[in-house]
Amino acid sequence: MSDPAIPQLTRESVVAAHKLIEPYVHKTPVLTNTTISKLASTPRTSAELEGTEWAGRTPARPVMRLWFKCENLQRIGAFKARGAFHAIEKLKQTPGWLESGGKEKGVVTHSSGNHAQALSLAAQVNQIPAYIVMPSIAPIPKVNATRGYGAQITFSGSTSVEREAVTASVIASTGAILIPPYDHPDIICGQGTASLELQDQVSESLSSPHPPYTSLSSHQTERSLNAVITPCGGGGLLSGTALSCSGLPIKVFGSEPSYEGADDCTRAYNSHPTDAVRIETVKSLTIGDGLRTPVGKIPWSIIYERKLVSGMYSVTEDQIKSALKLVYERMKLVVEPSAVVPLAVCLYNEDFRAMVEKEAGEDGWDIGVIFSGGNIDLGKLGDLLNGA
Repeated sequence: MSDPAIPQLTRESVVAAHKLIEPYVHKTPVLTNTTISKLASTPRTSAELEGTEWAGRTPARPVMRLWFKCENLQRIGAFKARGAFHAIEKLKQTPGWLESGGKEKGVVTHSSGNHAQALSLAAQVNQIPAYIVMPSIAPIPKVNATRGYGAQITFSGSTSVEREAVTASVIASTGAILIPPYDHPDIICGQGTASLELQDQVSESLSSPHPPYTSLSSHQTERSLNAVITPCGGGGLLSGTALSCSGLPIKVFGSEPSYEGADDCTRAYNSHPTDAVRIETVKSLTIGDGLRTPVGKIPWSIIYERKLVSGMYSVTEDQIKSALKLVYERMKLVVEPSAVVPLAVCLYNEDFRAMVEKEAGEDGWDIGVIFSGGNIDLGKLGDLLNGA
């Protein structure tokens, strides 16, 4: 991969990444759902706000037309395939990598599952050994899928510090090149390609003779994508999305679980308008297992320091479960808890909903929601849905 010290990444960086990975990844569908968009556009009741931080506040009345980018239908079941294939393609272009035995030494990463599977697949396609460090509490389906792509797995503790320590020992013994799960320009640009496709797909749909959501549109005659909201763990998807929208009239928002401090980026982002400090440690067992990591240094520089993300919001475990159940019932899609955190924000976070009402007015917004993945332990799905 290229040097992590690469300066300013741009939308053009993401466009170039898309050209490289297009032969390897799916152009996933964008779906609409009138029922869910109407729910998101319906004010919550005062009773629903009781016991929350918004108790006593007048419920917001936003108008939201939601467009779901289904990366749960991506190769390996998550958007992570984009960044992994881009990182491998860039690595293959690195001068001296092949001649120095890089292909034989392989690649290594630490991941709770989706990046592990993605890198394992990308390495397998290119006949490169893959060494994967996974937390011992990683979902069994993700472990099995990673092993199925031919990777050699080493288990570690669940925190990022523990994972990184084990990864360092694997590098020392194998000479493998680290492909980090989120904190690298090549990964970030790869992940941003999902939003590039989303922009084109929404534009195409809105230019059709019968565009979706006419019943949720007011007098507005011309519509376009107004915003995109993604989950945020390490921040690769969010920062890549922000790059893909830079220079366009599209706002970008991030979403996180609040449980046990998993909302590190939200807390840091909202702590100070200009001098916030990135939180470097997270220890949370949120059901959104893909979002248990602190936001990375490079993603943070894009999200906060360059102000390419307009806001960060968080939701509770119960709200994530409710959104998960809604998607299964109304959309018939297999998604994991991490994937529905953005939808939960649209449905339940009154700060976000009030912001949309204020900025969009009665015309409302067309909002892209990225479903990041669908790798869920089906044996535990019943417990998650029964608790919703």
